[in-house]
Amino acid sequence: MVHPFTLIRRVFGNALFSSLTRRIVFFNLAALVVLVAGIMYLNQFREGLIDARVESLLTQGEIIAGAISASASVDTNSITIDPQKLLELQAGQSITPVPNDEDLEFPINPERVAPVLRRLISPTRTRARLFDADANMLLDSRHLYSRGQILRFDLPPVETDSEGWADAAARLFNKLLQPSNLPLYKETPGGDGSIYPEVMNALTGVRGAVVRVTDNGELIVSVAVPVQRFRAVLGVLLLSTQAGDIDKIVHAERLAIMRVFGVATLVNIVVSLLLSSTIANPLRRLAAAAVRVRRGAKERQEIPDFSARQDEIGNLSLALREMTNALYDRIDAIESFAADVSHELKNPLTSLRSAVETLPLARTEESKNKLLDIIQHDVRRLDRLISDISDASRLDAELARSDAKPVDMEVLLSNLVDASRQISTRKKPVEIDYIVDRKQGMKTGFMVNGHDLRLGQIISNLIENARSFAPAHGGRIVVRLSRTKGRCVIQIEDNGPGIQAENIDRIFERFYTDRPEGEGFGQNSGLGLSISRQIAEAHGGTLRAENLLQQEDSKPRGAKFTLTLPIDVAA
Repeated sequence: MVHPFTLIRRVFGNALFSSLTRRIVFFNLAALVVLVAGIMYLNQFREGLIDARVESLLTQGEIIAGAISASASVDTNSITIDPQKLLELQAGQSITPVPNDEDLEFPINPERVAPVLRRLISPTRTRARLFDADANMLLDSRHLYSRGQILRFDLPPVETDSEGWADAAARLFNKLLQPSNLPLYKETPGGDGSIYPEVMNALTGVRGAVVRVTDNGELIVSVAVPVQRFRAVLGVLLLSTQAGDIDKIVHAERLAIMRVFGVATLVNIVVSLLLSSTIANPLRRLAAAAVRVRRGAKERQEIPDFSARQDEIGNLSLALREMTNALYDRIDAIESFAADVSHELKNPLTSLRSAVETLPLARTEESKNKLLDIIQHDVRRLDRLISDISDASRLDAELARSDAKPVDMEVLLSNLVDASRQISTRKKPVEIDYIVDRKQGMKTGFMVNGHDLRLGQIISNLIENARSFAPAHGGRIVVRLSRTKGRCVIQIEDNGPGIQAENIDRIFERFYTDRPEGEGFGQNSGLGLSISRQIAEAHGGTLRAENLLQQEDSKPRGAKFTLTLPIDVAA
C-alpha cells in the first residue's frame, strides 16, 4: 500500500516540495495574511458603521422626541414655568419644569405616549426607553402592547443547546478584534436611568451617544435625546440598538473579506507554483546536467538551453553551456596534448634506448663516440621537448591567474627588434627592418590589453622562425606595425623559400616541424608556432600565415605572419 504523502509526491513531483517553491509560496502567503490581518483589525468600516448608526439614531430620536413632546401636553395646568426664567436662559440651556403642587401628575402621560412610540418604533429593531425628569423609566418598547394583542412568552428549552465550534470561534475572534476601552453594558435595576451618563446629560438638554459592549462581546449603541417643550425638558428618550446588530453586519463583511482571502490565497498559490516552475524547474534541470557532467559520462552531456528567456536563468544557462563546452574542449585538448607528448617523447626515447643497448656491443672507439653523440643529442632533445611542453602546459593557467595590463606594442616591438638585431651577430646574420604605419591625424597609439611577456614571446618566436628560413646571404626580415578598425596589426615578413601551400595551416599544429635544409634534426620541438597562436587567441586576437608571391610567376618569395590584437579602448 502506497503512503498518501508518497503518492502526492509522485503526482506533483518536486514542484510542490522543493525548497524554492516553499519559500515563494510562504512569503507570498505571509504578505497576504499580513494584509488581510491589517484589514480585519485596522479597517474603518466598523467605526464608520457605528458613526452612521449614531447619526441615524439621533435623527430618529429627534423625530420621536418631538412627537412625544407634542402628545405630552395636559389639559390642566399641571406644570408652571416662570416665563421670566425662560427669557433669562442662554442659548443651548434648558429648564426643568417645576410642578406647582406635590400632587400634580407627570407631564408625559404613558398611556398617550405609548401608541405614538409603538407606531414609530415598530418598523425598526431599535429599543426605545422613556425616562421622566427624575430619570425614572416610564416606557420600554420591549413591553409595549396594544389592546387585543396576545402576549406570548417562549419557555426556556429543556436542554440548553451547546454552542458550535464555528460560533465559538467567531465570538472569540470578535472579542479579539473588539476595542478594549469600551464600557460594559448593564441593564438598569428597577428602571433607574441614572446609571446611564447619556441620560443624565440629556436631562440638561444635551443629547449624547455611548457605545458599550456586552459580556458576549457584542456592541450596543445608545443615544439619549431630551424630550423638550418650549425648551423645557420633560423627559429623556433613550434609543439603543439590539445586541449583535452591528456585529452581524461587521461579521458579514469579515466573511466577505475571508472569502476574498480564500480566492486570493488559491490564486496566490497557483501563481506561486507557476512562478516556481519557471524558476525551480530550469534550475533543477541545470543542476542535474551539471551533476552528470561532474560524474564524467562517456559522451558529452548537453546543458539545457534557456537562453531564449532573456533573464537571469537564461544568462545562467548560457554561461553554464559555454563553461561546459570550454571544459570539454579543454579535456579534448589535454587528451590530444597528452597523446602528442607521448608520441614525441617516444621518438628520442626509442633512439636513446637503441643507442644505450648498442653501446656495449661497439668494438671500436669511433663507434662508441658516435653512439655517445647520439645519446647526448637525444638527451638535449628530450630536455628541449620537456621545457617546451612544460611551458605550453602552464600557459593557460598563467594567463588565467595574472591580470592583463595595457601594453604599448610600438615600444614592445622596438625593444624586441633591437634585441633581435644584437642576436644576429651570434647567429645567422639577417637585416631586420622595423616600420610603423602611423596614419596622418591618428591621435591614439597602439595600446592593447594583455600580458607583455607572452605577447613578446609571440614576436620573438615569429622573428626567430623567420630568421631560420631566411637565406644565409642577403636575409631580410621586415616587422611592420599598423592599425585598422580598432585592431592592432603586426606583420613579420621574410625573404625565405615560403611555406608549402598544403602546410600553411599545419605549421600551427603541435610538434609539427618543417625545418629548412641544413638545420640539424631535433633542433626544434615544433611547439613555437602552436604556443604563439594559443597566446594570440587567449588575448582575443588571431595569428595566420601566408606566402608573399612574385608578380612575374606567382612563385613564393617569402612568408608573412600576421598577428592582430584588439585595441585597448580604455587606454
